[in-house]
Amino acid sequence: MTILAVSALGDLAQTAGVVVAALLVAAVLLARSDRARSVAMLAAIVLTPVLLVANIWSTAQIQPLRERPLLALGAVGGALVLLALGAFAIHRKPDLVALAAAAALPFRIPIESGGDTANLLVPLYLVIASGVMAYAIPRLRATPGLDDEAPARARGLLEWLLAATVVLYAVQAAYSSDFDRALSQVIFFYVPFALLYALLVRVQWSARLAGRCLAVLLVLAAAFVAIGFVEYARRELLLNPRVISSNQFETYFRVNSLFFDPNIYGRFLATVMLGLAALLLWSRRVALVAGSALALALLWAGLVLTLSQSSFTALLAGLAVLGALRWGMQRAAAVMAAFALAGIAVTLAAPGAVGVDKSLDAVTSGRSTLVAGGLQLAASRPVAGWGAGAFRQEYRRQEKSSDKRASAASHTIPITVAAEQGVGGLLLYLALVVVAIGGLLRGARASIARAAVAAAFIALVVHTLLYAAFLEDPLAWALLAMGCALRPATSASRRERPTALAAAS
Repeated sequence: MTILAVSALGDLAQTAGVVVAALLVAAVLLARSDRARSVAMLAAIVLTPVLLVANIWSTAQIQPLRERPLLALGAVGGALVLLALGAFAIHRKPDLVALAAAAALPFRIPIESGGDTANLLVPLYLVIASGVMAYAIPRLRATPGLDDEAPARARGLLEWLLAATVVLYAVQAAYSSDFDRALSQVIFFYVPFALLYALLVRVQWSARLAGRCLAVLLVLAAAFVAIGFVEYARRELLLNPRVISSNQFETYFRVNSLFFDPNIYGRFLATVMLGLAALLLWSRRVALVAGSALALALLWAGLVLTLSQSSFTALLAGLAVLGALRWGMQRAAAVMAAFALAGIAVTLAAPGAVGVDKSLDAVTSGRSTLVAGGLQLAASRPVAGWGAGAFRQEYRRQEKSSDKRASAASHTIPITVAAEQGVGGLLLYLALVVVAIGGLLRGARASIARAAVAAAFIALVVHTLLYAAFLEDPLAWALLAMGCALRPATSASRRERPTALAAAS
């Protein structure tokens, strides 16, 4: 009886911890003063590791640390030294947080949590924690009353929606059938990425800094593509046993480079390609146009080898946005119509080549089944949903199977949100997407950087309609932060030329 009581208290403490972490995120996003925001930031980076350790304390993964407390203290001490060095560097040069975040975005390390293995952005977490220390500590030491920010950084509707989304998700974890997954989502994704947003939105963004971030991403993308070429030539993958097994039973071969998923790899490549495409469309410098075209050709070759249909679609959507911003909606619509007619012609001429002769489930690699299951889950509990992170558990229960296709999401974010969080969560998601896209598109023609950010974010949203991971992807938060930070300067000055980024490059 005592064991049950202790277990119940432990579960209650973890649930309360998740809610408190979400409230700290809301404070970070909505606080009026630097001092209050700094306190919330530091509290968040202390609380989330505590929740993680409590959740995985009994797993074999940290058994060596349990048995060797001195080793654990040494690891913690080493991490603190590393964070202090990073914080000092960012304090001396604030722009470094943006460059370091861009460099760390793609790198994931497998960590076991909640009985499952998650591929976590550990290098990015170190950058975020260092950035938080560099931001918060000097402001806590400053004279009280002198920390109010300029109106340009005031909270807006987007921040309210982001905060509400995180808090609602945490509250709905309380009745989820898969609390461990909901906890993982909050501490690994929502909390750190909200901190990343708060840091990046306060960076003094310029065309030069945006260009340098794009250059960092391009270097990484080129390296990943080179690794993908090697994988394809050798017909061997470095990571993800599931993709390796799939390649053995299919006539095609998909590469994922250093990513665990070809679709996430494709999403990253598409994002970088849209930044290059913006340079190509607006720049008048021959050398920059030629270099962008060559880089696009290289990344396109890498994207083709992923065979990621969702990434191809996202890239086309982003290119359509850039076309509309550059030449107007009518011309962009005409080009899109031409592509659609060409696609219909190919489908009619060779239906087997595009899979029309196969079942919908086969064409979508099982996603149509997940979508149908998600719709049934949403319809069976439309108001409150099944709880944050509960999709996989409830899908398996409904289908009465342990099918591997019962992934953590329906591969269509609105359906996943509706199934897990009900109509309230769905309305909040839709409001967030509409407000974000509207804000990013407003005045985007005046700046290459803002045009690229708007196109990349819309492409990411389209990708989530065919795959997964919206606010679980740091790209979404980073793009929103960059777009919001660039917006005041762009709106205040009508004289900014669209070639500013190109000139700075």
